[in-house]
Amino acid sequence: MQKQSRRNLLKNAATAAVAVTGGAVLFNSAEAQTSGKLEKKSYPIKTNADNTAAAPPLFSSAVSYGNLLFLAGVGAHFKGTIEEHTKHVLDELEQNLIGAGSSMEKVLKVNVYLNDINDWAKMNTVYAGRWGKVPPVRTTIAPAGGIPGNSLVEIDLIAYI
Repeated sequence: MQKQSRRNLLKNAATAAVAVTGGAVLFNSAEAQTSGKLEKKSYPIKTNADNTAAAPPLFSSAVSYGNLLFLAGVGAHFKGTIEEHTKHVLDELEQNLIGAGSSMEKVLKVNVYLNDINDWAKMNTVYAGRWGKVPPVRTTIAPAGGIPGNSLVEIDLIAYI
């Protein structure tokens, strides 16, 4: 019975991932439990996505499954220092979390992508203290080839609602 429940959960999660289309789309698990299928529900997530384009979008800015919230990477696409970029990215992520009914204190996992790994210490001066008493787990890397859009930092995260 337990294997079947896990299998159904994984199957539903895979179906949900495939079903997501552009913009900020979140799944309402209470509706899914009563109807037996996943229902899409929009939330006021700030996004730069152009949903008027003829082609389907490449990704969603935010997706929720149950009480987990997944926010796509946010960068800072203007000239500035690593500190200015980090503050901008964290402020935008915080607005998106609040819009979805979450907060910085409810973030569980963060991925930080630095254009230059030498910016690690400076990024940390802005990053520290933004997460409440218990900061989330974090992975920080500097991808080969840099970050798309000339941002000095990009951050994505997983939180709960």
